[in-house]
Formats: sequence, C-alpha cells, structure tokens
Amino acid sequence: MKNFLLKKSKPKTPADLVREARDLLISCVNNNNNFASFAQKFKPKKNVAESIGKIMLQLKLTLYGTPDCEPIPKDCAELSKEFFNSNTLRLLIDALPKLHQDTRTDSTHVVMNLLKRKLGNSLIGCDYLEANLDIVDILVKGYEKNKETGALHNSAILKECIRYQCVAKYILDSKPGGIELFFAYIQIPDYEIAADATETFKLLLTRHKSTVAGFLSENFEWFFAGYNAKLLESANYVTRRQAVKLLEVILVDRSNSNVMARHLSSKENLRLVMNILREPGMGLKVDAFNVFKLFVRYEKKPTCIVNILVANRSKLIKLILEDLRMDKKGADNDLLEADKSSIVKELATLGTNVGTKVSPSVGVVF
Repeated sequence: MKNFLLKKSKPKTPADLVREARDLLISCVNNNNNFASFAQKFKPKKNVAESIGKIMLQLKLTLYGTPDCEPIPKDCAELSKEFFNSNTLRLLIDALPKLHQDTRTDSTHVVMNLLKRKLGNSLIGCDYLEANLDIVDILVKGYEKNKETGALHNSAILKECIRYQCVAKYILDSKPGGIELFFAYIQIPDYEIAADATETFKLLLTRHKSTVAGFLSENFEWFFAGYNAKLLESANYVTRRQAVKLLEVILVDRSNSNVMARHLSSKENLRLVMNILREPGMGLKVDAFNVFKLFVRYEKKPTCIVNILVANRSKLIKLILEDLRMDKKGADNDLLEADKSSIVKELATLGTNVGTKVSPSVGVVF
C-alpha cells in the first residue's frame, strides 16, 4: 500500500499536453462559470492563464528541444497531429489577448514551428488552414488590437500563414476586407504596428507571384486607386516612402509585366509620381525617381504619356540634375548619377520620332 501511494504518476505524452492546453484554452476563451473550479484541478493552485503558460512552454521545449536535448521527431509528430486535429490553433488565437506576454511569445513560437512541419509528404498546417480559412480573418483583424492585447503576436502567426499560397489568395480575394484593410492598418498611429502591417502587406504582394499577378490584373482599377489615394498621397512621409518603394518592386517583377504596362500608360499615375519628385525629402525623391524612370524607359509609351513628359521636359531635367542627389558617396550614388544621366538624355530626345503633335499645355504638372 505504501509503495502504491509513493508511485509516481505516468509522464504526460505530447498529445496529453495538447489536450490539457485545449481544455484550458476553452476555459480561458469562454470565461465560463467553471473558470475558477477548473483551475483547481492543476497543482499547485494557479489561475488558468498561468497554467496555459506552463503548458505552452512544455510544448515549445518539445518542438525546439533544450541545450541538452534535441527534439524527438516522434513526439513532435504526435504533438502536431493532436494540435491541428483538436482545432487548438483556433482556440489559441482567440485566447491570445488574455494570455501573459511571455505565454504569447511561447505560443507564437509553437504555432510558427507547427505550421512548417511535414507529416510524411503532407504539410499538416497548410492542410488545416485550407480547411479553416476563416481563421485568417481573425488574424488579419488582429491589427485592430494593440501591442498589449497581442497585435504583433497575431501578425507573426499571420505572416507564417501567408507563406502558403491558399492563405495569400484568400486574403487577396476577400471582398470586402482582405488586403484593402491594410490601407488603413499601414497608417495606424502606433509606429511598430504600422511598420509590421507594411511588412505583411509587402509579403502579400510579392510572395506568390502568379497569384499576385492574377489579383492585380483582375483588380487593377480599385486597387491602384486606393493605393494612390491612401498610400502614395498619405499625409505620413514614412507611409508615402514605403509605398513608393513597394510600387517599384511590384512594377519591375516580370510576373507583373501586364500590370506594369497598364500602370505606365496611365496619365494619373505619371502625374502623381512627378509631383512626389518635387517633395522635400531626398529619400522619397530618390525612390520616386526609381519609379519615374520606368515611365521614361517604357518602350511602348502611349502618346498621352509622351505629351506629359515633353510638356514638362525642361523642368524635369532641371529637377533631376539640380535637386536629385544622395548625401553620401558610394555605389548607390554612382548608380543614381548614371541613371540621372541616362534619363536626362532620353527626355531630351523624347518626342522627336512621334508623329502626333505635342501640345505644350498637355499634362503640365509643375
């Protein structure tokens, strides 16, 4: 009898830990009448959030190992299966705002690890997300929280999910909402959250090239109307600069050749970039020049674009030669000077082989 009483309890398996975490997360999310009594089951006595913290740390150590012990593949596989099969990801995302900061960090590491894992030839995280895409809506709207309620932890999980094409396509195709929400998130007053939203926005528009090209082709008008009005014409200097940089990345991507052709044939797009060239911030001016030179070098420029460039030629050349420069010498500055020389030469000869008469009043911007 004495030996029986002293017998140690059987160690918990990874699946046991996930099931225990799931039960605690349900209690945390529902905040039901059994909240206090449920916590009494765990020794020593502690509240549910603390219990979750302990278990999430155990799950993290199972997946990542410790300095003295490598993770065991069999345990990792068992944990992965139970985590996704029991729908624990959804519960964890719902519970994040109620968890302690350290627990949120450990939970994020657990999720990011699990989303990358393969079971056989299957990416179990991808399969789960494809069957539960509504979870992505919760993650996207996580930017409406603040740092104290887990906005940045939400976004870390979201970015990991976006690495799967099905998730990126879902966000791009979601109407209303989806990627359109990022026009506002990028301008959130909290700089850290806004910068993170900008990073996610860029990932959505660059990660899966064929998906992005299809989206931009089908949604060209409303997307770039919003991009221009809400980002390129934003009152925030940082927002404008990041938007100009991303625009160049989008346009020069070979997958977006059709999108580039439409964009570089738009009078409004050219006027907007030319006006940004006049702004005082030198970094923004240089970034805008990198987009402007695409208009000048585009071989299939329509007459309306040629007219605007020729009508503003003298002022553009003066601006490029006199006002556009980098503060520091180096390879980037040498490249800028070479581009300036090339663009000035092209502007100087522009329109000489165009049969259409150029109107001096067409498209005057300056």
